Amino acid sequence: MNYQHAFHAGNHADVLKHVVLLAVCDALTAKPAPCFALDTHAGSGVYHLREERARRTAEADEGISLLLAAAPKQPLVARYLQAVAACRAQHGADAYPGSPWLLAHALREQDRIACCETESAVAGALRHAVGGDSRVSVHTSDGYAAMKSLLPPRQSGQRFNRGLVLVDPPYEAQAAEFDIALKAMRDVLARWPQGIQMLWYPIKQRRTLTPFVRAATRLQSGGSLLVELLVRADDSPLRMNGSGVLILDPPWQLATALAPALECLRNAIGHAGSDTRLHWIREPT
Repeated sequence: MNYQHAFHAGNHADVLKHVVLLAVCDALTAKPAPCFALDTHAGSGVYHLREERARRTAEADEGISLLLAAAPKQPLVARYLQAVAACRAQHGADAYPGSPWLLAHALREQDRIACCETESAVAGALRHAVGGDSRVSVHTSDGYAAMKSLLPPRQSGQRFNRGLVLVDPPYEAQAAEFDIALKAMRDVLARWPQGIQMLWYPIKQRRTLTPFVRAATRLQSGGSLLVELLVRADDSPLRMNGSGVLILDPPWQLATALAPALECLRNAIGHAGSDTRLHWIREPT
């Protein structure tokens, strides 16, 4: 796999994805029952924005750096910035947390997290980043395969009836990645229907997403929500102009909570032509 997230850590796509991820985690932990999270494309857990790969693209300059400078008080965005600050207190002033670190930060002692990463060196860095946290298991394996082997989740005889599957592929297969991801999510709906599923996706030209949205509408979930942030007009196929998250069976009132957060992000890191979108492609049942 050629994709390395270290080149893109802290960009506008990470900002959106991680604000949404923390909001979902907080909804899960609002109830006392334990929950399980599976991160299918986990990465190394923590990134350093002064490191050469990050500075080569400087994508964080138009993402987390802009947001930190604006320091908005909107609750969901402020909650995310507090998590970034906690990561930096632990790993250094230029650290940026990946989704495994955020899951470990947001979830509780009784919860469990499984992270999949195909590259052995990256998986080793992830094990170091989570610091021997007994709640977190790291698997050097394919994340799509893990959606079958690890779900429904059971650990030490305990069965988890609540939780989250985060699917964050690199899209090296480009449009074909949508078909792979949606098939895997369809299987999860059959294996673990009570789990929340999140699929992150890039936006270059929104019109090219029509087949994906049409296919996602056919997933037999209890509700399917699209959450999107465009930081500029979606009129160029040569760069990522925004990103989105498809959420299957989102927590109650998540869409209502996210609306002001999206507008806050747009104001803080958006450019001319920026936009947001919250759209139910399958109404909640």
